This record gives sequence, structure tokens and C-alpha cells, in this order.
Amino acid sequence: MTERHLDDRADDGYTPTTTHAARGAGNPRLRITRDDERTEFALDAEVVRIGSAEGNELRLAETDPVHATITHDDRDEYVLTLHGEGETNASLGVDATHGNANAETLRTGAHFTAGPWAFVFARDEFADHGRPYGGREGGEYSDQPLQRPRPDYSEES
Repeated sequence: MTERHLDDRADDGYTPTTTHAARGAGNPRLRITRDDERTEFALDAEVVRIGSAEGNELRLAETDPVHATITHDDRDEYVLTLHGEGETNASLGVDATHGNANAETLRTGAHFTAGPWAFVFARDEFADHGRPYGGREGGEYSDQPLQRPRPDYSEES
């Protein structure tokens, strides 16, 4: 296999993939803390509403009725949208893919707050798209060798 560089890829239409993991793989979850309380919440729904309202997937006292949402998108990414007051470790803005104001694509270690609650997003490295090739193989920065083709995850195979 010949070595390729990111600069070479723009010319031939190559679109790199970042992981060979199945959609939703990597045990995506929120680690939630408040004072001495600690728990984890699995992100296993396509949309998770966080707040105090009945019907939310994650109900927490002392938050707005729908304080935030986390959407599992077509790119297999988890996107946070804050609707209430809160802080994040990234500057919220318009998410280029979704056009949402106050949106952020979550990566392992991303944190945010809602009321008195603090959240940290976690996803096993092999499935976290924030690292080149999901941390599986390949180089860093501008030198990214090609991966083997994506396996067929269909039920027929």
C-alpha cells in the first residue's frame, strides 16, 4: 500500500472514514455529577432530552424543563444543543452540519453543565470520531495512511 497525504486526497475526491465500528458503538454515555452524587447515563436513544419535564429521557431536578438535547446524527456523532443556561469546554456556536445555534459535537472528555449538574461525555476510543481513525490505526496530523475497507456489518454477511 502506498502512503498518501491529506493534501493528495482533496484532489481525488477521497473521503476518509474515521472508524470501523458499527453505528452507536463504543458505549456512548454521560458521566453525571452533583455534589457527592455520581452516575452514568447510556446514550442509547436517537434523541435524549435533559431537563426536569416529565417525558424527558434524562430527568434532573433544578434544571429547565428541557435544558439540553443530545442528538445521535447520521454521521454517528452525538451533538449537544443547550437550550438553558450552561457552560461547556467548547465555544458553542452554529454547528456546521446541523445549523443549530448553541450546538457542539461531543468528543470523549467534552463537558457541560445544566443547573447544578455537571456532565462529561465518554465513548470508547475505537468509536470516537474525534481521533483519527477512531484511535484504531493511522497517523496523526497531516499524515493519514489509508485504512482497510470498512467491513460489511449487514445481517446477511
